[in-house]
Amino acid sequence: MFLRASKTRGHTYLRLVAAFRTPDGKVAHRQIAQLGRADQLAPGSVDALIRSLSRHTGRAMPAVSPTPAPEFLPARDFGALWVLHELWHSLGLDKAIARALRSPRRAHSVEALVRTMVFNRLTDPDSKLGVLRWLEEVRVPELDASQVTHQRLLRAMDALMDGRAAVEAAVAVQLRPLLDQQLSVVFYDLTTVRIHGESEIAGDLRQYGFSKDVEGSARQFVLGLIQTAEGLPIAHEVFEGNVAETRTLVPMLKACLDRYPIKRVIVVADRGVLSYDNLAALERLDLATGTETAAGATPTRPLQYILAVPARRYLELYDKVAALSFDADAPSVRETTFDGRRLVIAHHPEAAAAQIRRRRERIAALMAEGERLAKRLDDQDAGKKLKGRKAQDPQVPQLIA
Repeated sequence: MFLRASKTRGHTYLRLVAAFRTPDGKVAHRQIAQLGRADQLAPGSVDALIRSLSRHTGRAMPAVSPTPAPEFLPARDFGALWVLHELWHSLGLDKAIARALRSPRRAHSVEALVRTMVFNRLTDPDSKLGVLRWLEEVRVPELDASQVTHQRLLRAMDALMDGRAAVEAAVAVQLRPLLDQQLSVVFYDLTTVRIHGESEIAGDLRQYGFSKDVEGSARQFVLGLIQTAEGLPIAHEVFEGNVAETRTLVPMLKACLDRYPIKRVIVVADRGVLSYDNLAALERLDLATGTETAAGATPTRPLQYILAVPARRYLELYDKVAALSFDADAPSVRETTFDGRRLVIAHHPEAAAAQIRRRRERIAALMAEGERLAKRLDDQDAGKKLKGRKAQDPQVPQLIA
């Protein structure tokens, strides 16, 4: 027996054929089995036939290569990115950003790169290099990940900065249908972003200022954000790290008023952003012109604000609080006036008790540290050997008559 190959319509077929002699002594062939197309024979079926023939003929079994263990590859994340992709397109951000960043000098889509970085920030925030690693584990719709490089991501950021005004105007047009056409209230807040690094460049925004993270001086920049009452951000700006809070309001509000039909602005600030001392500067702002009015003049469209001020910072406020009666067992709110302004005072017994407890714990810790240092000085004066540097009394200047 042997195998015979025959070609039909461009395909090769294999048949098992046996030779035999006819009664007149001639050699003839007859087909034993049709094995099928040669390019469709599974390797396993061929090996099984060889082993079967070897076993029945008593020949040595051919060596069988071990079956490799199955390899399970992780599936790429897709669900969240598909939802974001649909939202991105339904809001029209794809066409708006593509139009704003259109340039004949670019061979690749900046909008696709920006979209990729935005999706990364929303799902698994990482650096530009981290985005490349992230793309190995996810599937972004309508994106050829092989075309995304670190250099192109950096250039996309440069293009986004160069076309910032056009992009923000285009995005504002897409967001207007989502907003109340007679938008009545927006909120403004500032936050500080610390920077690690000592390099300096011309016009550097990274300056030393009061940081909300460390409650002290730090190298940073300041980020201002305006959002609707529903929490939708509609404008942002980046300022120097040492900028005064009131100086950030005018450019932010002016840009926002140019894009949206805002009738009323309320600045909501905590004690780390604004202080009672600079309220006069806020009250002089005129939203109609985007400038400060002269002293004594009344703004056409005044800026409104809600400001958190600790009563313990100002003795006058403390006297106002002491004059009011609060429920000792339940939260209560009282209202009065202070320096011609409306003053709302909230009292929560549990929060007050916790604050008193923390204050007493800090005082006890300071007292214990003071006693420890005093004992170390006494032991040192008594001639005892102590570990560490030698303790010293504070240097007190001597006044000589």
